[in-house]
Amino acid sequence: MHVVKEQISRTLGHAPTSLEFFRTKISSLNYSEILRRRQEEKLIQDEALSPPVMELRKQLQPELLGLVKQHRLHYLCEGTKFRKISSRRRQDKLWFCRLSPNYKVLHYGDLEDNIDNPPIEMLLQKISVSDMKCVLTGKDCPHMKERSSGKQNRDLVDRAFSICYDVDSCLNFIAPSSTDFCMWLDGLNALLGREMPSERTRIDLDLLLNTELKLRLLDLENISIPDQPPPIPPRPKNHDYCYEFTSTEA
Repeated sequence: MHVVKEQISRTLGHAPTSLEFFRTKISSLNYSEILRRRQEEKLIQDEALSPPVMELRKQLQPELLGLVKQHRLHYLCEGTKFRKISSRRRQDKLWFCRLSPNYKVLHYGDLEDNIDNPPIEMLLQKISVSDMKCVLTGKDCPHMKERSSGKQNRDLVDRAFSICYDVDSCLNFIAPSSTDFCMWLDGLNALLGREMPSERTRIDLDLLLNTELKLRLLDLENISIPDQPPPIPPRPKNHDYCYEFTSTEA
């Protein structure tokens, strides 16, 4: 039963577009093929969990986390189009927000109908990053205090965030999608010198780490990696093997 379940799961993982494709794929995953794949995956998992590989993973993480951070900041510099949510639930007005290339100022303003990606010069309002105090999300946002019930309101709450600056001043957002929400939440926290909290960061970091580890260990394929480093040999009793070079021999 476990093999049959794995056959079906692996076949559906290929997103079959027809019943014939499903039958062909599942017939190729016989017992011996399933057993072979399990052994390969177990070997890869054991290598990934070995102490030397875990240590290498730990050393690579800061650099790759920096790449994720740069990606998030670049995303903010590209800017995003947001919809204004009024008390009448009208969503026809748009505004745009983007980060300056030097990461010091957030520029925003109303969006004209014929401009999808306005330059910074057209965004007349701005907030200095140094004035940002914190980033609020969900029900903690000022514009989400009364939006707690209903499926549509819950969806808006899940994509809501606010930038608090100065005294009791907030710039309120509702991200167009969950991806935009994660990107902006990570980018704003990166600007504040804090950890990037979204699940998207964990997924991207794991993908980069696994790829980098595979590249680093490519030359060690089919070579067992010991759990412990080899012992250090004892110090030699004398140094007679050393050759003393003198300037007269030059």
